[in-house]
Amino acid sequence: MIDRQDPLPLSGQCRLLGLSRSGCYYTPKPVSERDLDLMRKIDEHHISHPSHGSRRIQDGLLDLGFAVGRDHVRSLMCRMGFEAVYPKPRLSQPHPAHKVYPYLLRSLSITRANQVWATDITYIPMPRGFAYLVAIMDWASRKTLSWRLSNTLDSSFCVEALEEAIAKFGVPEIFNTDQGSQFTSDDFIGVLERHDIRISMDGKGRWMDNVFVERLWRSLKYEEVYLKAYESMAEAREQIGIWFDHYNRKRRHQGLNRQTPDQVYWSTLPREVSVA
Repeated sequence: MIDRQDPLPLSGQCRLLGLSRSGCYYTPKPVSERDLDLMRKIDEHHISHPSHGSRRIQDGLLDLGFAVGRDHVRSLMCRMGFEAVYPKPRLSQPHPAHKVYPYLLRSLSITRANQVWATDITYIPMPRGFAYLVAIMDWASRKTLSWRLSNTLDSSFCVEALEEAIAKFGVPEIFNTDQGSQFTSDDFIGVLERHDIRISMDGKGRWMDNVFVERLWRSLKYEEVYLKAYESMAEAREQIGIWFDHYNRKRRHQGLNRQTPDQVYWSTLPREVSVA
């Protein structure tokens, strides 16, 4: 949009486009190696102790020999999309222009596939940066229905994962999310509304609602991500895909009576449901 060869001065182009002139001169700086190392350690600490905030994570980093201030830890946590998990008001910050839906799962007995789906986003450390992973999970069976890896936090990769899950497995009765802006966006909500899916969102005091997805992240990171040093997004997608396939088809869960997510999903799927 900005053409530095145009005879119109840069300030005039910015004025016409409604852009800040200072932003046109700014060159983004890559994340430093030290910050990448700190972010990996913060990620490991957060997965092991999700209730710890910036103060306790800073203590953990100091114990590991990292001289880092609490403000810097807080800024890196914000950049990674991390927040201490514990009961408190406004756990998730919705976009101010987006509608927030009520929580529908209170006292609901969830016993069959496609009754309730849930989703969440997590940070994936990379050797030269970081990426974000979203997964769609069937609540009753813990089956991962679809997932997407992205290097940005916009809503598009979440919408793609949702559309893939619906195309492959039909539609759930209820879809539960937190109040993150990716899940309250018009694009994401629009897909749910077009398929007449009831929308449920975690609210005040509902910090445990996505516990099954949080457990999925913990397993993925300790069994796969922390053991690898992905050289590219393509390699990360391939290796994470292999892990999800193993998780669905071969990993037995004590909470599922030693069955795999696939076994529980297909055995509890209502007979009238048709999937691709």
